[in-house]
Amino acid sequence: MAAVIETKNLAVAFGEDGSAETIFHHLNISIEAGEFVTLVGVSGAGKSTLLRVISDLIHPLEGGIEINTPQVPSRRPIAMVFQAANLMPWRTIGENIQLGLEGIEVSDDEKKKRIQSTLDLVGLADVADRWPYQLSGGQRQRIGIARALAVEPDILLMDEPFGALDAITRTGLQDELLRIWAETKKSILFVTHDIEEAVYLGDRVLLLGGKPAEIVQDYSITLDRSKRREGQEFLQQVEMVKTGLHEAIAMTNSGK
Repeated sequence: MAAVIETKNLAVAFGEDGSAETIFHHLNISIEAGEFVTLVGVSGAGKSTLLRVISDLIHPLEGGIEINTPQVPSRRPIAMVFQAANLMPWRTIGENIQLGLEGIEVSDDEKKKRIQSTLDLVGLADVADRWPYQLSGGQRQRIGIARALAVEPDILLMDEPFGALDAITRTGLQDELLRIWAETKKSILFVTHDIEEAVYLGDRVLLLGGKPAEIVQDYSITLDRSKRREGQEFLQQVEMVKTGLHEAIAMTNSGK
């Protein structure tokens, strides 16, 4: 498969001139079309920052990013889902999803079709006319995913989208996301602090660590998804990544 995202010696720094702090450097990652990659790492290593650089919300200090997707006026190549759904309370659910479609070339009829099709996809077909306060936290997060999918991106960037949810809701949405991914074939880069979530969802788990941070491990998760969530082999893979994270924390604390 061809890579849809490639970063080349990427570096980001915050601050001014001599006081600038390099968050990460020499960052080289490649994500293939249709691949689900999860990103874990030391706190402050720049996981969320990386997503913002890829989505062109932050400019890198050095290096570059190649986004290898078709440029089509009626779509956006990249969409992002945040930890909070950030729905506008004065807009209906349908109007919140439509917000993502503003600024791209789609007709009013096409907007209506995309709003309904994404609501169908996330399992909330009948809520277009409701208001955000009428939905649960898990439902609001599904709407955040629907809003991102409505622009028909090739790449979905997800910044701890389930981090604020209770365990039962989170588990259910993980399964829902895998179903949506299987149906849409999007390329996903998913940031999480939860190692079990990373191993459960990902084809690969990237571990960010060091100071400045870089990718210190790239774990291939080969266990069949039907056997994930529990079982000895799944737990062994979780422990493998946890061990790597503890080593990365030690490396970061020592300034390496």
